[in-house]
Amino acid sequence: MLALRRTLVTALIAVSASVCAQAPSASPAEGTIAPALKLQDQAGKWQTLEQYKGKWVVLYFYPKDFTGGCTTQACELRDNIFAFKKADAVILGVSVDDVGSHEKFAKEHSLPFDILADPTKEVSGKYGVLTTCGTARLASRQTFLIGPDGKIVKHWAKVDPKGHSDMVLAEIKAHSGDKAPAKSS
Repeated sequence: MLALRRTLVTALIAVSASVCAQAPSASPAEGTIAPALKLQDQAGKWQTLEQYKGKWVVLYFYPKDFTGGCTTQACELRDNIFAFKKADAVILGVSVDDVGSHEKFAKEHSLPFDILADPTKEVSGKYGVLTTCGTARLASRQTFLIGPDGKIVKHWAKVDPKGHSDMVLAEIKAHSGDKAPAKSS
């Protein structure tokens, strides 16, 4: 009986891992214009990419507020905010959580940038980041660096939250000639 239970648990873990790791639909390619978006931030204010024309935009998608990896990623971006501002870059986080959840998450972690609510999953779908985990449809952890011209400069399809902020800053520096060093830990 114990062997059967172990086999079933192992099979369940394997199935869950494969379901959560489903390949999302195609993401927009580097060098193409970033798909438009219009989403509410944690204060309920509507945000669009168009309002950031002429600036670098770090558009990062993440699965869920208040989870370990998402908190690590958001806090590292927060801790590097002055380097991003010096590089004339704005940070926009996106998940399928609602405005209320984002408001609490941003407040609890003192996030100095906007996180956008995509509860309809329309924008996450446009960017090809939706994934299924069990019965939930979530945004997978991916980042798009959008240049001042509105084109996607870099797409990170697999993101390790630890250290990702410095990688994005380095990419902006490589494309802009900005000599501002990334914040060291």
